[in-house]
Amino acid sequence: MFGYVTIHKPELKIKDFNEYQAYYCGLCHSLKEQFGMIGQATLTYDMTFLIILLTSLYEKKPVVYKERCILHPTKKHAALINEYTEYAACMNVVFGYFHLLDNWKDEKQYKSLVGAKALEKAYQKVKKKYPEKCSIIATKLKQLRAYEQRKITNIDEVANCFGEIMSEVLIVKDDEWAFHLRRMGLLLGKFIYLMDAYDDLEKDEASESYNVLSFYREEENFHSFSKELLTMYIAECAREFECLPIILHQDILRNILYAGVWQKYNQKQKAKEGREDDR
Repeated sequence: MFGYVTIHKPELKIKDFNEYQAYYCGLCHSLKEQFGMIGQATLTYDMTFLIILLTSLYEKKPVVYKERCILHPTKKHAALINEYTEYAACMNVVFGYFHLLDNWKDEKQYKSLVGAKALEKAYQKVKKKYPEKCSIIATKLKQLRAYEQRKITNIDEVANCFGEIMSEVLIVKDDEWAFHLRRMGLLLGKFIYLMDAYDDLEKDEASESYNVLSFYREEENFHSFSKELLTMYIAECAREFECLPIILHQDILRNILYAGVWQKYNQKQKAKEGREDDR
């Protein structure tokens, strides 16, 4: 999910950070167990949010493992794992696979083609286990690509495509909480898509690649306009989150939704201010 859905460490208690890290290590462990080292190569912090959200909502107690790994070879560390860890690992592989395919189609990066082919077996394994989800994700990504090729200028229409993908990913049960989870996923996905567009704007303009925000570049208050739209999406996402009966790990989840998702945006603004100061 592009690396946007993560924690803001300075505002997180040490205990909460250690738990967050343990869920992340559990995701790494699950990727290796299910798909081998090629699965581990897709590891991102983003899916840790999904694990903690579902674990907290459905109060599914994780199993604690103590293990060493390549990053921590000398000392055993905690890894928290449950059924949602395994599910998130599968979704991680799906996103990794399609991300590599998109890089190949858009930029003709040979290494991306090689990576996608290496992940093909893992993706087919997930597809067999979650055929409906994989079909929906593939269909929506195809629709998103068609929008981009047609150079659609409506931000909400294009972002909604990725929103529907995230909406599907957050749903694991058709129950009383599915409505809020679906809405939450939709809005989070729209935020991620727009944040990625904002983050890549200069690069896309330089390569003359499609970016929905490029059609609004000449707006007098372009940066304020982008910030307001991003704020609206994530604020509505947080509102849906607050409708869920979550007690466990609520500080971690709120840290992500209220601060963590803005990490890259804030870094970009600081870098921009630094460049202006150097002039």
